[in-house]
Amino acid sequence: LAQARYQQAFFQLPSGNSAAMLSPEMMAKMNTEVFGDGNPFSDPSWYQAFNSPYYNDSHKKLRKIFRDYVDENLMANVHEWDEAGVIPQEVYHAAGQNGTIALCMGRPWPKEYIGECPWGFEPDYFHELIMYDEISRTGSGGFLWGVAGGTTIGLPPIYHHASPEVKKRVIPQCLRGEKVCCLAITEPTAGSDVANLKTTAKLEGDHYILNGEKKWITNGIFADYFTVACRTGGAGMGGLSLLLVEKDMPGVKTRKMKCSGVWSSGTTYITFDDVKVPKANLLGKENKGFQYIMQNFNHERFAICAMTNRFSRVCLEEAVKFANKRKTFGKTLIQHPVIRWKIAEMARHIEATHAWLETITYQLCTMEKAEAALKLGGSTALCKVQCTKVLEYCAREAAQIFGGLSYTRGGQGEKVERISREVRAMAVPGGSEEIMLDLGVKQTSKLAQMAKMLAANQEQSSGDSSKAPKAKL
Repeated sequence: LAQARYQQAFFQLPSGNSAAMLSPEMMAKMNTEVFGDGNPFSDPSWYQAFNSPYYNDSHKKLRKIFRDYVDENLMANVHEWDEAGVIPQEVYHAAGQNGTIALCMGRPWPKEYIGECPWGFEPDYFHELIMYDEISRTGSGGFLWGVAGGTTIGLPPIYHHASPEVKKRVIPQCLRGEKVCCLAITEPTAGSDVANLKTTAKLEGDHYILNGEKKWITNGIFADYFTVACRTGGAGMGGLSLLLVEKDMPGVKTRKMKCSGVWSSGTTYITFDDVKVPKANLLGKENKGFQYIMQNFNHERFAICAMTNRFSRVCLEEAVKFANKRKTFGKTLIQHPVIRWKIAEMARHIEATHAWLETITYQLCTMEKAEAALKLGGSTALCKVQCTKVLEYCAREAAQIFGGLSYTRGGQGEKVERISREVRAMAVPGGSEEIMLDLGVKQTSKLAQMAKMLAANQEQSSGDSSKAPKAKL
């Protein structure tokens, strides 16, 4: 239907040269494949008959799967779940069964724990991008973080560094949506400054004795497992380790925090009071926790970027639809030049950001993990800042177009109102904008210096000492 509308729209253009250019013979050579509602800017350009080198039939198949799943099961319910502050347990089970949770883990597909991929292909990072993008159409950070947030950041350290026994016991349950895992790093006095965490774990015989507090922990209130960063050695980054803590261990206390947004994601304050954690629950090597945390951050930020830019697009889509039906001063909002200016400004920010996100996704698909870890930290950090600043802009501009409706929970402005409250929930977690900007410059500068050194070494090894003439300005 969308494709038929697209073709019809072409033929309805004014007659003359344009009509000649759009003859049936010409149309037969054009990409007219449209997916979705076909509203301007409501989906990435490859949904709307633009060519792309990144996507194949498997990506289109997954796009359809998640579009149907969101429309049939989520879109009408996320507001109610957010207001209630909880997502029904059966939703987690469904997310496990349909592959959502496993797709949050990065690549490759974890077939050793849940079997072969049910879609008949090995997913890549573009499949993961599509999944986040489609589910984020709900415009609910609470739902995204509630179902995908904790697992995306809490389970990978277990997957990569836990003992075989722990992996076998924990991972399958989490991937099936039967259990929930979260990442517990942030403390009341330490967020981005990970190296100065105060929570301690002292080894006594076969157990670590864990003491400390964690704050703003996504999924913590209903999590069964906590991947906890704690100090097992001296001061600084060299003294941190990761422990797998289980909710039923004596001394673990959780309480839900009241936050501005993402209500259904279970933001939690956690206290550890002389918790006895088996030594076997150490993830990887002692005092190597900082390294594991840093390895985990790039994928977390990639996920936040994917969610956030679709939230920006949701603001734009809702604003465009509203502007086409709301009338002021005898004409629709879209007929006012200032409203079209707002829409154009949102669109150019979103489309540019999505192109950057696709570039990073392509690097993730084509680089070895070690190369990606070396090269993508800076660009991913900067892309996260771009995404959250664009979200802040789009949330404001969409609210201006909606007027009072954007200040009312529920109703026509539901998504815009909710997203406006959740901007900070995207801008701060995973690395605040200020930290990300600094990190982006530092890491990219180091990478450039390494490239110069490598080029110089290659030149020296080849014996080519000739120098090309430098351009004069």
